[in-house]
Amino acid sequence: MQSHPKTQQLDSIDKAILRELQADGRISNLDLSQRVGLSASACLRRVKQLEEGGSIAGYTALLNQRALGLTGTSFTIVNLESMSNAALEAFERAVQAEPRIQDCYYVAGPNDYLIRFLYRDGDDLERFHTEVLMRLPNVARSNSILVLRTVKKTTAIEV
Repeated sequence: MQSHPKTQQLDSIDKAILRELQADGRISNLDLSQRVGLSASACLRRVKQLEEGGSIAGYTALLNQRALGLTGTSFTIVNLESMSNAALEAFERAVQAEPRIQDCYYVAGPNDYLIRFLYRDGDDLERFHTEVLMRLPNVARSNSILVLRTVKKTTAIEV
């Protein structure tokens, strides 16, 4: 289903570059090179190697969900009717095509998947649950956990 990139061997400068880019993905190459102690051309070469090697998967803007009217977060456990390859593939294709699903993880244990999605209010949550979630292929049941307050949220990976 998902291929795993080959692990890159990172030295202290590569790790410093990754830390800086995680803190500010819009940093200029000149500023980045000064922060990690390299010439601008050497820094750019290192960043390109990290991108090509798969350590840097991409760049994105992090949006403020509340500013966009999405006041709620749900983590929902989903169990399928069948665990056949066809059932898993159909479910995963449908999840990939649903833009409101933020994350979906195939998990070990008594449950099959963990999904995260955002919602505006109780009506939106109910609508998403009945019109989207429970209509995904092969869904037998779900159990949602609604977030009351976010204590910590980060996209940074310790390197």
